Amino acid sequence: MQLPFQFIHASIEDLPEIVRIYNTTIANRMVTADIEPVSVESKVGWFQEHNQETRPLWVIKQEEQVCGWISFQSFYGRPAYQKTAEVSIYLDPIYRGQGLGKAALHYAIHTAPQLGIVTILGFIFGHNQPSLALFKSFGFSEWGTFPGIAELDGIERDLIILGKRIKS
Repeated sequence: MQLPFQFIHASIEDLPEIVRIYNTTIANRMVTADIEPVSVESKVGWFQEHNQETRPLWVIKQEEQVCGWISFQSFYGRPAYQKTAEVSIYLDPIYRGQGLGKAALHYAIHTAPQLGIVTILGFIFGHNQPSLALFKSFGFSEWGTFPGIAELDGIERDLIILGKRIKS
């Protein structure tokens, strides 16, 4: 029997695991526009931009093992957009493809109203069909496409913006 997952507000002590999980996604060129691993030190400022009240960063744990993380980040950084946030979900490779991404997105959507978030955005590469399918299965729709905006290993990649309005 698999133990349930917990969504816990991240602490600075979780940052090395958050960065480790993030770095596991770089090589496959499906999830992030970073092309080289990032350091823990380079992510301290990003970590500090999060807060529990409006822009949380959660680690997903099973017992004491960090299995992944979710974050909400502000969109465009202007006050008129404060009810809009970008969601990011990153999973440890051994937990991918087992429904944890679905559980994480469900958690984010259902927590958003308590955080004052009315609109959730996902920024996903056009060739990342698993993530696009996941978001669409939760009612996200395509709100925009930036064609060929990223270049990964000499291949131009589209960025798809998916959006969902949350009813509280």
